[in-house]
Amino acid sequence: MTTPSPLQRLEIDGQAATADRLLWSALGGVGHFTAMQVRGGATRGLGLHLERLDSATRELFGRELDGEHVRELVRHVLRDDIADASVRVHVHAPDGEPSVTVTVRAPGGMPGGAQALRSVPYQRPFPHIKHLGGFGQARHGELARRAGFDDALLTGHDGTVSEGATTNIAFYDGTEIIWPDAPCLTGITMRLLEPRLPATGLPTRRAPVTLANLSSYTAAFITNTRGIAPVRRIDDTEFEVDETLMETLAGLYADVPWDTI
Repeated sequence: MTTPSPLQRLEIDGQAATADRLLWSALGGVGHFTAMQVRGGATRGLGLHLERLDSATRELFGRELDGEHVRELVRHVLRDDIADASVRVHVHAPDGEPSVTVTVRAPGGMPGGAQALRSVPYQRPFPHIKHLGGFGQARHGELARRAGFDDALLTGHDGTVSEGATTNIAFYDGTEIIWPDAPCLTGITMRLLEPRLPATGLPTRRAPVTLANLSSYTAAFITNTRGIAPVRRIDDTEFEVDETLMETLAGLYADVPWDTI
């Protein structure tokens, strides 16, 4: 949703990147990653990030990926001088065995203000994996921004809502939170919020959401590793920013513990 900050560090398997290794990563099409915001050497949902990496590595390459090894690699690239950062952990398998690339950029957050989304009939292939084949969603996001929106909203060809180009989306009908029951990547922030919502008096469930019935919801919001933001418009459908809802979500997310890497 925002232009990435300049790359600060990059290591492959704990070593300085060589031209050959970088070339393979740039041209090799199969891989996956996770993205995390690090503050004070810690991140929210670390176990979920490691679980995501291991699960996708098993599915794509038939190998395990040890979480402690990943933590060591992230700590190594951060060293003792970077406490706050945007960190991505990429996994390839150039020789049949998992190879881990860690990149470090400046810390980031959600853009300010409520978001306007343009729906597009596109769904990511193998959407449950945070894979490297992101051209389609990136292109749709760029076209949406050129048209005056903040990002794209991915849908099926029948108008069934699935996810944002780089986010999950949820809707509020005045009583409960509805997450679209459609193919999507179940994001880390979504996974952290969803089980905690009922304790705040906000029941949550999965159900089909279509462009045709957007007007039945009073509010909407998006989530990703950078945080949470309200949605003010999808195509021509306007939403009120429910300040009480957003304060509840912000407080809930603020209470999620930070896990030391």
